[in-house]
Amino acid sequence: MAKQKVAYDEKAIQTLDALEHIRLRTGMYIGRLGDGNHPQDGIYVMLKEVVDNSVDEFIMGEGRRIEIIRDGNTMSVRDFGRGIPLGKVVECVSQINTGGKYNDDVFQFSVGLNGVGTKAVNALSSFFEVTSWRDSKFVRAQFERGRLQKEKKGKAGREEANGTFVQFTPDSEIFDEYAWNEEFISHRLRYYAYLNSGLSLVYNGKTHRSKNGLADLLGDEIGDEPPLYDIVYCRGEKLEFAFTHGNAYGETYFSFVNGQFTNDGGTHQSAFREGVLKGVNEFAKKNFAGEDVRDGIVGAVSVKLQDPVFESQTKNKLGSTEVRAWIVPAVKDQVVRWLHENVDAAKMLLEKVANNERIRKELASIKKDARERAKKVAIRIPKLTDCKVHFDDAKGDRRDESTIFLSEGDSAAGVIVPTRDVWTQAIFSLRGKPLNCHGLKRDAIYKNEELYNLMRALGIEDGIEGLRYNRVVLATDADVDGMHIRNLLLTFFLRYFEELVLKGHVYILETPLFRVRDKKTTEYCYSEAERDKAMATIKNSEVTRFKGLGEISPKEFGQFIGEGMRIQSVTVNSISDVIKTLDFFMGKNTPARRDFIVENLLTDVA
Repeated sequence: MAKQKVAYDEKAIQTLDALEHIRLRTGMYIGRLGDGNHPQDGIYVMLKEVVDNSVDEFIMGEGRRIEIIRDGNTMSVRDFGRGIPLGKVVECVSQINTGGKYNDDVFQFSVGLNGVGTKAVNALSSFFEVTSWRDSKFVRAQFERGRLQKEKKGKAGREEANGTFVQFTPDSEIFDEYAWNEEFISHRLRYYAYLNSGLSLVYNGKTHRSKNGLADLLGDEIGDEPPLYDIVYCRGEKLEFAFTHGNAYGETYFSFVNGQFTNDGGTHQSAFREGVLKGVNEFAKKNFAGEDVRDGIVGAVSVKLQDPVFESQTKNKLGSTEVRAWIVPAVKDQVVRWLHENVDAAKMLLEKVANNERIRKELASIKKDARERAKKVAIRIPKLTDCKVHFDDAKGDRRDESTIFLSEGDSAAGVIVPTRDVWTQAIFSLRGKPLNCHGLKRDAIYKNEELYNLMRALGIEDGIEGLRYNRVVLATDADVDGMHIRNLLLTFFLRYFEELVLKGHVYILETPLFRVRDKKTTEYCYSEAERDKAMATIKNSEVTRFKGLGEISPKEFGQFIGEGMRIQSVTVNSISDVIKTLDFFMGKNTPARRDFIVENLLTDVA
């Protein structure tokens, strides 16, 4: 049947007002929508946009305390800064491109430079209220989905301090079903504290405050695992950084611009890495390779810029190129000075670098042998069914959609292959349970054929810079063997490619456990609660329990990796959590783990 032609004339051209545009093209303003199960989901971006404004007041020397309260799905943020000018309260939270942050004399270092953030929060909230207090007067305005409902002006009580109060409830019409994750909120507030020494952020009665900035951040991230030497810490007016080395592989960074966590790094992070390398080489009077100096490093860098250029509205990656010219020499000079002043720590650092160099050279021959062995097996990577668009395609339109499913055996792969999107979805089929890498040296994964082929498939054999897929999805069965394989793969990634997880590339595929149907209706359920609800709705229904992906027909399976795909992001609270968790679950058998299994063992009782 021929596709019906639609007239492209004046009637086809639409003009949306700013409010309609935000609600229709939400991703342009807050990135992903999500349901609250990922720290980058939209509801957390909304909270960030509101808190950012309060933090900006502190940066400008006004207000040392911010109070945040969650009541159900509703968030409230109260600061004690200058308050929004009373004559512009409504405009500042509802009219795009309205705000004080275009004025460099008022806000010198601000994240929200585009006049969009709070307006987007307002537009995407079913309820939004703002109150500003200035000089014993106040203005309060209430909105519904961005439309003004009430406005009140008056005199404030003597006890009411200057500042701003914002309360909002994310709109379920936009976000569907969502839930706030307490750990994600606390994690974000801790970062605000690290980046603004002296600022108190009180969340539901708990205070987050930091004295030593980024040094505290690294100390908390590392936890009980002692670093090889004391944390290098330097703080200036526009640049603050800290770093040390640990026993982990790879590099781990926490980078920030004007208080914004740039989880994808950017030019400031690259300049910091280069500055550390140059500083170490100048002090040692050597020419160490960058990977030798930085392997095992845990670092943090924060810069303040007057006009930062980000690569998207959500500000995850800095694009300002001019920062390199001053960050590299500033970091280099501070590193050289610190190493001269801390002789014992400098000696430990250089020993670590020399050890990294020795291991890298030993590993080079092992990698060469692995490549030669792989060439003899096949030109193509065994068990990989590739897609056409990849994450490392510099100008790929759909590169962020690129996904590889790590499936358990040929039967599961046989279900995914016929139903996948050949442009953006690839499959790597595991032959069985992969090697338990916990406690093994790095050479073990290059000597293991399957793990080496997995690295080749992902493009990470020489580091995650060559990553070929934005999303690495573990697609294992929902049984004991599937869980074990999942844990083994997570151990592999967390031990040798921790940054892959920290940057949010690793996911777990959720597939239905039950199918409930009658002759007219079919529902797929992901939990026993969903099954029971479906059974109550569909009377005299037939219930099927899926034990593995291979039991689901390709015709059925397509919907589970299409637009409605459910994937759970693998997130890490802190680096120290990784070490503890791997030791407990994947290390040698211990009485503690045995007791844990016994206490948490579920048995079916007839």
